[in-house]
Amino acid sequence: MGCAPSIHVSQSGVIYCRDSDESNSPHQTTTVSQGASTLHGLFVKSDAADSIPAVLAYQSRQPPPCSGPRRREPRAPRCCGIEAETQTGSASLKQASATEVQIGPMRLTQDPVQVLLIFAKEDNQSDGFWWACDRAGYRCNIAQTPESALECFLDKHQEIIVIDHRNSRYFDAEDICRSIRATKPSEHTVILAVVPRTSADQEETSVLPLLNAGFDRRFMENSSITACYNELIQIEHGEVRSQFKLRACNAVFTALEHCQEAIEITSEDRVIQYVNPAFEHMMGYQKGELIGKELTELPKSDKNCADLSDAINACIKKGKEWQGVYYARRKSGDSIQQHVKITPVIGQGGKIRHLVSLKRLRCTNENNKQLCKSQRDENYSGDSSQSESHSFKCKNRRKDSVDVKSITSQSSDAPSLQTRRYSSMARIHSMTIEAPITKVINIINAAQENSPITVAEALDRVLEILRTAELYSPQLGTKDEDPHTSDLVGGLMTDGLRRLSGNEYVFSKNMNLSHSHLSVPNTINDVPPCIAQLLDNEESWDFNIFELEAVTNKRPLVYLGLKVFGRFGVPEFLNCSEATLRAWLQVMEANYHSSNAYHNSTHAADVLHATAFFLGKERVKGSLGHLDEVAALIAATIHDVDHPGRTNSFLCNAGSELAVLYNDTAVLESHHTALAFQLTAKDSKCNIFKNIDRNHYRTLRQAIIDMVLATEMTKHFEHVNKFVNSINKPMASEETTSHSEGSDCECTANMKNFPDNQTLIKRMMIKCADVANPCRPLELCIEWAGRISEEYFAQTDEEKRQGLPVVMPVFDRNTCSIPKSQISFIDYFITDMFDAWDAFAHLPVLMQHLANNYKHWKMLDELKCKSLRLPSENNN
Repeated sequence: MGCAPSIHVSQSGVIYCRDSDESNSPHQTTTVSQGASTLHGLFVKSDAADSIPAVLAYQSRQPPPCSGPRRREPRAPRCCGIEAETQTGSASLKQASATEVQIGPMRLTQDPVQVLLIFAKEDNQSDGFWWACDRAGYRCNIAQTPESALECFLDKHQEIIVIDHRNSRYFDAEDICRSIRATKPSEHTVILAVVPRTSADQEETSVLPLLNAGFDRRFMENSSITACYNELIQIEHGEVRSQFKLRACNAVFTALEHCQEAIEITSEDRVIQYVNPAFEHMMGYQKGELIGKELTELPKSDKNCADLSDAINACIKKGKEWQGVYYARRKSGDSIQQHVKITPVIGQGGKIRHLVSLKRLRCTNENNKQLCKSQRDENYSGDSSQSESHSFKCKNRRKDSVDVKSITSQSSDAPSLQTRRYSSMARIHSMTIEAPITKVINIINAAQENSPITVAEALDRVLEILRTAELYSPQLGTKDEDPHTSDLVGGLMTDGLRRLSGNEYVFSKNMNLSHSHLSVPNTINDVPPCIAQLLDNEESWDFNIFELEAVTNKRPLVYLGLKVFGRFGVPEFLNCSEATLRAWLQVMEANYHSSNAYHNSTHAADVLHATAFFLGKERVKGSLGHLDEVAALIAATIHDVDHPGRTNSFLCNAGSELAVLYNDTAVLESHHTALAFQLTAKDSKCNIFKNIDRNHYRTLRQAIIDMVLATEMTKHFEHVNKFVNSINKPMASEETTSHSEGSDCECTANMKNFPDNQTLIKRMMIKCADVANPCRPLELCIEWAGRISEEYFAQTDEEKRQGLPVVMPVFDRNTCSIPKSQISFIDYFITDMFDAWDAFAHLPVLMQHLANNYKHWKMLDELKCKSLRLPSENNN
């Protein structure tokens, strides 16, 4: 192949293309029209035409010819003017695209260099740079006006810009350079000025004006392709590659800015050069207060050893890394203990140029613990919200409530790390019975052995928490902060044993809470029409249980039980007659104390109604079997049978027969189940279990017992947390996956395959049914609040009469604020539990009632009203 075809432009703008090789070439001689024209598929530029495009980009298909005119092969138009670009020689481009650059441990791949030529007129000099780019494998663009040059640069961000500075007739090269330098991308661009060659007798001009205008280099006019190539190659291997490394440093700084560890970089003279946001947060300073200051100017803590600074300096001067514990003083004046690692960075001349310090808090004192907690809260705010947001719609109504999904016990100050670790290992390995918690502790201890000190300390705190007895119970503040909540917790979630001045437990033998006298049930005939009419609405959540109480003469349980048990097919499942079921319901109701303000058969009927309502929800129905439904309805019916109207704490403090019998543990709940089964088996006429298979009976009995025991409040947070972690979170994850795949969620159907999950659902269901009063319509909610308050008032009165510890002092009928007690109960026990249950069962009506009722109590509290309603409402 000979030289490329020659291109000639006449003064009139007519373009000629002559092939100087074979005579039969299709390019032999062709004439095309004026201006910009298409010549054998090529875009060719004419200087004479006014319509000349401002920007052309092109790359040769073939290596540049040794001599003669050059062939250009433009391509399709693009963003800035018109761009024609063809593939560079495959060998050179491949070599350029494979360039790897190493910066420290970071390996980078550099794309082919891009060059922008800014020449108002094309001549030998612009051609020289063009063919030099072609030889080097660079991508090249050419612009002819300042506007198109800036537009092209902002589009492509070329690494090298060559500006024609030889003639100011067409544009001001320095103005173009300044306009480019005013843009953000130009900080990593090398700008080259092409200046005219000076004669031998002329004095060399200064480069300072060019540097001031923003140029980086000066190139004496030389159209030799080799000279242009050498210049570009030197720029690539020098400034371009350095700028490429600097751009990569942005990634490193991004990592530093988002790092959770505090980082400080100083010069060898200990002048602060950089601190990250974590450092600012830890020390309480802003960057502007630290950058440029010497470390000696900052306040020092007096808790460090006198010679610690000298020891650190001696280590660093040897080029060695130092790490250890160091006390620093925050801007506020507080001393905090840090684990510090200082690494010297060797620079030019083998000298230490920087010192990099990594600082972590050691959470050993109160200041550090508060700061650690603050950092953890900032690090995880917002990150954990997606999976936790199933249906927590009523959060705005809460004040200082406890989130049971994130409750942990806080560790106390303890001995040194090594002492704790060795003593822990000794205790754990001496155990012969390896329970699941023991396995967990062993795994943590093994992980500690080769862990950094900060990780080991964190794991020690985990071990301290795991060894506590109450893993699921939150820790309250002082009683002065929220006496209503503290009293509720003391009365409902503890055994109630309170030490008096003599450090002895007080027991009273005056109470007679035995069940030796049991009522005999009456025969029930057909349901009266007035009762039947009320029961027609029993499937609605707004069913008024108090109306049923009134028309049944305080015997709502029998009538509601017959209707609900029949609807769920309980007699058929148990293979018992309706007469037997009716007799059993009569026995159960007769053993509820109608004298109790709250814990009577109306409460049992209310819980039965709520349980039946929950069993009717699709997801609950799909998760449980028929045996589970029967067990739930029976458990709801018996869950408070023979309740004395006093709390477990009262019974334990009084030394009642029941407390002694059940060892002060789940006293009432154990009594309810035991008595219910005793009464059922005592008389064949009311024994609803007499006709079922023994294996079915054992399974049913265990399910009933488990559900009734779940109503005991000391395990409240354990049940709720297990439900959230085992049901809510996996279900939310499955739903997200199934929605993204466009299929229905099958998680409810899968529940039946996991009996443990069914157990958690049944526990949660009866727990919610047992305390659903705040989720009832407002009038029902108010009535229940008055009844439970009256029962607690009566207990406080009796405690004072008998000289027993007062379990819930706020429930003094002379001083108690019922709205405050309801607010505390909802905040501490109700909201999180019903949020979790709603996320599973979908209960919008209940959640709306809960929000409305909470507003009612808040309004009364803000008006300093201690009663159930405003005085004006009471008068009405």
